[in-house]
Amino acid sequence: MRYLSWLLGFVLFLLALGFAIKNSDSVILNYYLGYQWQAPLVLVLLVFFCAGIAVGVATTLGFMFRQRREILLLKRELRLKTQTLDDKRQAHNKDED
Repeated sequence: MRYLSWLLGFVLFLLALGFAIKNSDSVILNYYLGYQWQAPLVLVLLVFFCAGIAVGVATTLGFMFRQRREILLLKRELRLKTQTLDDKRQAHNKDED
């Protein structure tokens, strides 16, 4: 299985390298107020791909932190209810004796 993943990674690398070689022409990105950025097409695509990944990860992290906080609150609530239930059982057992 390890060799298969290495082979797949190598094939993906070759495809990305071929894409980069075929798309090495310069492009100009025009911004507002007359700003421009001239760079190879592959670099522009890589920058925007990485920016998209960063935005996705940032969005996911907010959701994950919210879930973790909720899980901690639920664990605390469960611990308190379990402790209360154990206390009631012990009191009931003492009453039966």
